[in-house]
Amino acid sequence: MTTVEVTGARAPAWRGGFGRLWSASVLSSFGDALRGAALPLLATGLTDRPLLIASVTACGYLPWIVFGLLGGAVADRVDQRRAMWTVDAVRGVLVGCFALAVAAGHASIALLVALAFTLTALQTLFDNAATALLPGLVAREALGSANTRLMTGQRIAGGLLAGPAVPLLLASGAAAPFAVDAGTFLAAALLVGSLRVTRRERAPRAAGSTLRLEIADGLRTLWRDRVLRGLCAATALCNVGVGALVATLVILVTGWLDAGPAGYAAAGTAYAVGSLAGAAVNGPLVARLGRPAAVLAAGAVQTGALVVMGSVRSLPALVAALGVFGLMGTVWNVNTTTLTQQRTPAALLGRVGSAFRTLAVAGAPLGALLGGAVATAWGPNTPALLAAAFFVLSVTALIPRRKPDVPVVVPDDGATPGDRAP
Repeated sequence: MTTVEVTGARAPAWRGGFGRLWSASVLSSFGDALRGAALPLLATGLTDRPLLIASVTACGYLPWIVFGLLGGAVADRVDQRRAMWTVDAVRGVLVGCFALAVAAGHASIALLVALAFTLTALQTLFDNAATALLPGLVAREALGSANTRLMTGQRIAGGLLAGPAVPLLLASGAAAPFAVDAGTFLAAALLVGSLRVTRRERAPRAAGSTLRLEIADGLRTLWRDRVLRGLCAATALCNVGVGALVATLVILVTGWLDAGPAGYAAAGTAYAVGSLAGAAVNGPLVARLGRPAAVLAAGAVQTGALVVMGSVRSLPALVAALGVFGLMGTVWNVNTTTLTQQRTPAALLGRVGSAFRTLAVAGAPLGALLGGAVATAWGPNTPALLAAAFFVLSVTALIPRRKPDVPVVVPDDGATPGDRAP
């Protein structure tokens, strides 16, 4: 595993490794948001069948089920920095080629599905390597602050900047968002590749150790931690709902609300603004409730927002609900990521992180297909209500875990030493 000098006690220093990692993350998020908004719009121009449109989103999640555990095991074996910049470089080339295909008029649903699947397959290694690398760049007690800053930057770039940029870029041609996305991948690869790291000798693997056995170690570690096990189950249920919502949001906005691409961009921007507000409220919320209870509160509020999205036929209501949904989504994501990093031995970070992601994301492809099916059968607003039902199940699964029995060994970023351990 690669490490650098750890700086900062409660907040990460911007200079050095964390600043470059943050910059790369923000660039990638900008490009990802452009591609994420442009793909469904491109799909609606190729077909009017909700299930086919939803299949593009479903195939964007599917690789986590197929390759997620393998990506985590590989991330614990390799130089994480090198793995990250290599993956970004490859993704940049792939998206660049896709932009050329779109510009030449060769886009098809099959090509969109292939791109979504391939990019996410590569992401399984990138994300697991990034999760394992971060604790080597910042102090353990600064992980909460580092994750908050990363997610704040991602929301600014991916929502506030990318959302309004999508219609402008599309005015230049359907290929423009994808060309910019390719450039951000390549720029991020250069930033990650420039990280100055020092190698630390890894402990030799046990005789007879295989990737399968190492993957099993990660799964066992996740299962034995009551808090992480509950969070993983709850996140999996949420992701069924999120998959249904994301896969059909373009139909909800452009069809049910008749708001067009501008309304779709406004919806994405509202989510980003809410996510930024979530970064601001996360610290006080964690200080008052502790991390697991903060996640529980976030899920409960998001349930109400989903009910509004599926029952109130108004673009302003949808925008407001998505803002609240994004706010609490940041609280959820920051604290589940931080808990995973804090409660996992360093040598197992890639494997435990990949086990969590794989099991949690497993519901998203199912949700995407369910969303397309219910939208076809009962209307484009029903996937949001389906998502609300799964969030209710998720909150119910979290209730027994709101008071963990295993304390964290260091103070967290938003709490004082007298606060409850997350």
